[in-house]
Amino acid sequence: MPDHIPSETEMIPSGPSSRTLKRVGLGAAAVALLIVVVGTAERISATSRLRDIAAEASIPTVSVILPKPGGAGGALSLPGNVQAFSSASIYARTTGYVRERLADIGDHVRAGQVLAVLDAPEVDQQLAQAQADYQTALANQRLSGTTAKRWSSMLKQDAVSQQEADEKAGDLAAKSALANASLANVRRLRALQGFTRITAPFAGVVTSRSAQTGALVVSGNAAAQPLFTVSSTQRMRIYVRVPQSYSAQLHPGLSATLTLPEYPGKTFPATLTRSAGAVDAQSGAVLVMLESANLDGALKPGAFAQVTFTLPPDAGSSLSLPGSALLYGSGGPSVALVDQQGMVTVRPITIVRDEGARVVVGGGIRPSDRVIDNPPDSAHTGLRVSVQAAEGKSAAHAH
Repeated sequence: MPDHIPSETEMIPSGPSSRTLKRVGLGAAAVALLIVVVGTAERISATSRLRDIAAEASIPTVSVILPKPGGAGGALSLPGNVQAFSSASIYARTTGYVRERLADIGDHVRAGQVLAVLDAPEVDQQLAQAQADYQTALANQRLSGTTAKRWSSMLKQDAVSQQEADEKAGDLAAKSALANASLANVRRLRALQGFTRITAPFAGVVTSRSAQTGALVVSGNAAAQPLFTVSSTQRMRIYVRVPQSYSAQLHPGLSATLTLPEYPGKTFPATLTRSAGAVDAQSGAVLVMLESANLDGALKPGAFAQVTFTLPPDAGSSLSLPGSALLYGSGGPSVALVDQQGMVTVRPITIVRDEGARVVVGGGIRPSDRVIDNPPDSAHTGLRVSVQAAEGKSAAHAH
């Protein structure tokens, strides 16, 4: 018996049931919901991470150092001006012509040595006239003396009156005064005549000369240049302006060294001898004077020198910090300290001495304070910062 042949209706496949479709729809919806939940959670997590990263980025990272002991003293270098121990500008005291010039710049001269000779014919004639006037006054004095003596004898014999004798005695006193005045004039002119020989007031070196042979020199001319300048250079004075902050550490007897550009590598010893004891209102510095021997003549008047003082140890417990740790504001210098919780405290300090790369601080910090090096401009009290992990290394390096 032949097999059963299916009908056309039997050959059409039947579709999924409604229950299957419902299950598939529910599964797709669950998957979609799961995708939405996961995406939202990831977005929330990413936003949170970005917020944390931004918060961490807003906290500045700083490095800290510990103050060093600053009481060991140090060197202070300041510019100085070298001057001769004694210097005299020599002007003409009488009018005349330069007859002879006997010294020039660079010459070593003795005290009283003639530097130039002037011709002063007017002074010579005035002296001759004054001497003649003095002789006339002496003659009149002698005549008055003889007359007064004679009338005094006659008064004893009652030959003349007392009034007449007193008149003759008064005339003798007047003639004597005139003679003394004439003598004083002679001496004045002799002194002027002596000024025609220009001499050195002390032993030294001629450092300037404007006298020219044959030139006219006029005494009492305020605009005239000195004929000669003589300087004593066996010992030199060095003037230095010391800032007020260092003035208390410098005292007479303190040693120093000089260096000059023309002698590289060579130093000259000097000793502080005097201090003005007053602060100049314009420069804010105290003028001090040092002395240095100059037997070889290496130091020249008017030269520039770099003066280096060896400062004594600081008294008390002063500390030093690098200049990069300082903050400058309207209230003066200050430093930013950070505690273990990362909170910043800005504290004012007092600078005792500026050593260039470092400053010595007299108050405001303790040896255990952690000081921010290169603090940000926005540093203020209450700021939170993050300390670098190399803090220990920096602190150890600070010691």
